[in-house]
Amino acid sequence: MNKPAWRILLLDDHQLFRAGLRMILERAPGLEVVADAGNGTDALEAALRTAPDVVVADIHLPGEDGIVIAGQILKKFPAAKVVFLSSDADVALVRRALESGGRGYLLKDNAAQDLLRAIEAAVQGGIYLCPEVAAKLVQSYQRDGAAPLSPQPPRLSERENAVLRLLAQGLRNKEIALRLKVGTKSVETYRSRLMKKLGYQSTAELIRYAIREGLVPP
Repeated sequence: MNKPAWRILLLDDHQLFRAGLRMILERAPGLEVVADAGNGTDALEAALRTAPDVVVADIHLPGEDGIVIAGQILKKFPAAKVVFLSSDADVALVRRALESGGRGYLLKDNAAQDLLRAIEAAVQGGIYLCPEVAAKLVQSYQRDGAAPLSPQPPRLSERENAVLRLLAQGLRNKEIALRLKVGTKSVETYRSRLMKKLGYQSTAELIRYAIREGLVPP
């Protein structure tokens, strides 16, 4: 029996750009574009009508905030995954997008190359940052000298550290399992254990911890 396709909602005010993304997604197996919208009102209506699994949202919309709109959709569909698009790699904006529940952040210039990987990572429970954004985020933490989240961070095992590093690099559970030569369920167990040890509730928080602790190379 074939697995149901992941249902995608596109939000971007540039019609030609949106059409290009739709074309890319419709050619990919296992993905279905169920709706697209050029503004927040249409996006919210489309979300209520289609119950998307993934929302691909432009951050900068005329007179609107894509992060806020995505947050409103997540309130209705908390299991949905949001991948943000932007022409801006500003670190404060990236942090805000991730803190809002975003599972991906891509620059529009490279969206065609990165979008499928970002969606795949998101639906597998990971987070994907395009290389330019990831580098800026790491450099920001290093430049600011961000301190660990606690004076005495919990002691992690070698395998827990390995899983944490790979999660922060945007790898999905299956890829981590292959890399470490363990089962996918083992990866899920390690991730749950990391969240419990570090006191977090999401993969995004684990990634921010990994960056602050210098576990992700610049």
